[in-house]
Amino acid sequence: MAATSLGRFSTFKGPEIPKSKTLISSPKRYNLPLTVSFPPQSHSQSHKKKRTTLRIAATSISTTSEEVRTSPDDLVATILSKVTGTDRGVSLTEDGHKEVAKVAQLLQNYCVDEPVKCPLIFGEWDVLYCSVPTSPGGGYRSALGRLVFKTNEMIQVVEAPACVKNKVSFSAFGFLDGEVSLKGELKVLDEKWIQVIFEPPELKVGGLKFQYGGESEVKLAITYVDEKIRLGMGSRGSLFVFQRRG
Repeated sequence: MAATSLGRFSTFKGPEIPKSKTLISSPKRYNLPLTVSFPPQSHSQSHKKKRTTLRIAATSISTTSEEVRTSPDDLVATILSKVTGTDRGVSLTEDGHKEVAKVAQLLQNYCVDEPVKCPLIFGEWDVLYCSVPTSPGGGYRSALGRLVFKTNEMIQVVEAPACVKNKVSFSAFGFLDGEVSLKGELKVLDEKWIQVIFEPPELKVGGLKFQYGGESEVKLAITYVDEKIRLGMGSRGSLFVFQRRG
């Protein structure tokens, strides 16, 4: 169940002693040379020593940087924008998954101390993203399964004090509606980790309804939760993003 300020500094070349009499500096990124002329020396001075000039050449120094917003609200908005419309992570590239993971890691810094005791974990949640797209839904979400079963909804309900219900609704072959549901008991392992032991899944297709398979269990760390989203990290490293329904 459920997270970059760049400054580029160019080099600064030291003073040179060429023959011309100008001081040239290029401030920031403007291509406007600034020329300063030294006053000419008197005739008597020119006999005493040679006239010299000082030229300082400097490359531009960029003072602009990308503004990084790291407040919880901004990070939540960012991670939602990255995972929404990706078929729960299926269509994201490898770089896209890495970006989601970076934002999720930042959000962990704002997680409450004992999220398993936070009442915000209860409610109805859409499974919006998983870094391993086949984790939620199993074979129904595999490459072959997605060709046959089009996922309509993927919902998780967490009810007090310790009940978890998962449901995946789908359309088979584009015309036959069905759903797979799981019901499990939640057990708290520590301040972040929980374990859910699920009963055998129940399949409904058309007017048919039956159970199949056996019990299953998952372990999940709650790494962030608020009124909008919940982040979870599976025991095998899968990242989940849940969005509160309604």
